[in-house]
Amino acid sequence: MGIINENIREVQEKIRQSALKANRDPAGVSIVAVTKTVPVEKIEEAIASGLNILGENRVQELMDKYSALKGVEWHLIGHLQSNKVKYIVDKVSLIHSLDRFSLADEINTRMSACGRAMDVLIQVNVAEEDTKFGMKSAETAEFVDAVSRLPGLKVRGLMTIGPFVSDAEKIRPVFRKLRLLAEEIKTIGFPGVEMKHLSMGMSNDYMVAVEEGATLVRIGSSIFGQRN
Repeated sequence: MGIINENIREVQEKIRQSALKANRDPAGVSIVAVTKTVPVEKIEEAIASGLNILGENRVQELMDKYSALKGVEWHLIGHLQSNKVKYIVDKVSLIHSLDRFSLADEINTRMSACGRAMDVLIQVNVAEEDTKFGMKSAETAEFVDAVSRLPGLKVRGLMTIGPFVSDAEKIRPVFRKLRLLAEEIKTIGFPGVEMKHLSMGMSNDYMVAVEEGATLVRIGSSIFGQRN
C-alpha cells in the first residue's frame, strides 16, 4: 500500500468523523482530488485507490492530462478566463469558479452551440479578500437570478475559498455564511437552480468545511504531498 493510498484513507476517515460530528451522512461528501502540478503517475495511484473526481486549476494542465487519464470526472476549480472556455466545455462536468457574467455568457454561447448545458457553481468571495475572485455575498442572489436565465448553464451550488490561516477554526464563520447564503437562495426558488453543492474546504480546513455542510472538498497536498 503506497503513501497516496494511505493519505486518501486518512482523509476519508477525517471526513467521516467530521460528518458524523455534524449529524451528516459521510456519503454526502465527495473528494475532488486537486491535481495541480501533480504528475500523471501519482494521479493514477489516487484513481486506483478509488478517487474518480479530479480538479484542475489551469485549463492547459487539464488538457495535458485529460487524454492520459480515462474513466474519471473532471472539474475546473481555478479562475477561468473567457477565452479558454472553448477548450474545456467537452471535458469537464462541473465548473466551480463562475464569478462574472461575461464568463457565464461565454459558457452559454459555447454550450448552446452543442445543445447541452454546463453545471456550474457560483464562486463567492465570502471574506471579501482583495486577492480572491468571486461575487460578494450580497450580490450573489441577483447574479444567480441572471445566470438562471441562460439555457446553457445550470447553477448547482456555491463555492468559496477560505482565508489561509493556521487555525482552521477561524474559517468556520466563512463556511457557515456560504451555507446560509445557499439556504437563502434555495428559499427564493429561482427556476432551474439547485443548491445541491457547497464546494468549500481544502487540505488545511476541510474538516471544518464538512462540519459546516461542504459536499465537495478540494484536496491536494493531503493526498499528493506538498507541491514543489
